[in-house]
Amino acid sequence: RRVSIFFRVFLYTMSAKPLEAAPSSNSAASGAGSWVDGPFGYETFLVHGAVKPDAATGAILTPIMQSTTFVQESIDAYCGKGYSYSRTRNPTVATLEEKIAKLENGVGACCFSTGMAATVTVMSAFLGAGDHCVITDCSYGGTNRAARIMFQKMGVEFSFVDFTNLKAIEAAIKPNTKLIFSETPVNPILKLCDIAAISQLAKSKNILHCCDGTFAPPCMMRALDLGADMALQSTTKYYDGHNMTVGGAVAAATKEIDEQLHFYQNIHGNIMSPMVAFFTLQTSKTMSLRLKQQSATAQKVAEFLHEHPNVEVVRYPGLPDFPQKELADRQHLNGMHGGMLWFEVKGGTAAGKKLMDTIQRPWSLCENLGAVESIITCPAVMTHANMLKEDREKVGITDGLVRVSCGIEDAEDLLRSLKVALDNL
Repeated sequence: RRVSIFFRVFLYTMSAKPLEAAPSSNSAASGAGSWVDGPFGYETFLVHGAVKPDAATGAILTPIMQSTTFVQESIDAYCGKGYSYSRTRNPTVATLEEKIAKLENGVGACCFSTGMAATVTVMSAFLGAGDHCVITDCSYGGTNRAARIMFQKMGVEFSFVDFTNLKAIEAAIKPNTKLIFSETPVNPILKLCDIAAISQLAKSKNILHCCDGTFAPPCMMRALDLGADMALQSTTKYYDGHNMTVGGAVAAATKEIDEQLHFYQNIHGNIMSPMVAFFTLQTSKTMSLRLKQQSATAQKVAEFLHEHPNVEVVRYPGLPDFPQKELADRQHLNGMHGGMLWFEVKGGTAAGKKLMDTIQRPWSLCENLGAVESIITCPAVMTHANMLKEDREKVGITDGLVRVSCGIEDAEDLLRSLKVALDNL
C-alpha cells in the first residue's frame, strides 16, 4: 500500500511537466492554423485548451451560443449535431467542460450554475436512501448544510470525520458507504487531507471519492492525478478570479461517472449558463498567473502577521510552522500554496470583529475568495453561519477567526492597511 501511494505521488509530481497532446484540434494539416509538435506547457493549455478559431468567422474566442433550442434536420437525425435544448447541453458550456477536463486531467467534466449545484448533484447522483457517506467534519458551510439538512432528510446517512486522520476515515466506513467526500485545503481553517492515501483507501473498498479542491485549483493541485474519482471546483473562485460569475464544475476520472453527473444535471436543470461559460473560458486563461501572484502575496501577508505582536495565531501552508507542511509541499504543485490564510488576534472575538469592522481598502470585507481583489471574511457570520455553533467551534471556527483571500494588489499596500488595523486594536 505504501509503495503504490509512493508511485502515485511520484507520477503526480511528474504531471507538472509539459503535456504531449495539442490543446485543441488542428484546423489544418500544416501552416497557419495548425499546431506545432508538442510537448506543450500547462500555461499553453490554460490559454488554448479546447478553444479553436470559429469555423465560420475565424473568431479567436468561442462564440456565446445564447440559444434555448437547436433546429433539427429530421426526426431520425434528432441530436445529430449533438444539441437539442440548452438545459441538457450547450456548445459554449461544452467547450468549457472540455477545457476543464483537460486542465484537471479528467475523462470529462460537467459545468453547473453554482459550486453548490455541483456538490448537490454529486450527492444526488451517487447517494440514495439507505446509503452512507463519509464526509469531512469541516467543509464549506453550504456543503455541511446540504448533507446535514437536505440529504439526511432524504434517508442518506453521513459520518462527519476528521479527514487529517486516515484511520478515522477507515473506521467510519460501513457496508453501505457509497461516497467519500473530502475537501482540501479545507474552508476556512486550511487543514489538508492526503488525497492519494484517501483515494487508495476508497478504491480498496470500492467506494467513490470526490475531492472539493476549490482552495487549490488545478495549476496548484490535481486531485484526479492523485487517485480521486471526482474533482469538484467552485468556478466562482479561482477559475473566475474577477468576482464576475457564480459557477461550479466536476471533472471525472471515468466516462461512466461523467455520464452519471450529466444525467443528474439534466434532472436538476442546473447547467451553467452560456454567458457564464464564456466569461470563465476567458478568465481561466490567466489563472496560473494570478495564483502565482496571490500565493506570493499570501506568503508575505502570513509572514507579516506571524511577527505582529497583536496576532495570536496565523495559518498558511507556506509558513515553516504550518502543522502539515510536509503534506502541503508534497501535494501542492509548482511551489504554490494559494491565496488563502487565516488568523486570530489577541483579545478574542471582540478584537477580531473590531479588526474586520475597521480594515481599510484595498481590503474588502465581503464573501468570496480567489479573486483579484483582496478579501477579508468572517466565516462564523458569513460563509459558515449555517453550521451548528458547536460544530464550528469543534473544528476551530471561532467567531473572531479572520479568513483572508489575497488578490493581486501591491503587497505593501495590503500590509500597510493590516498594520493600521492591528496597531489600533
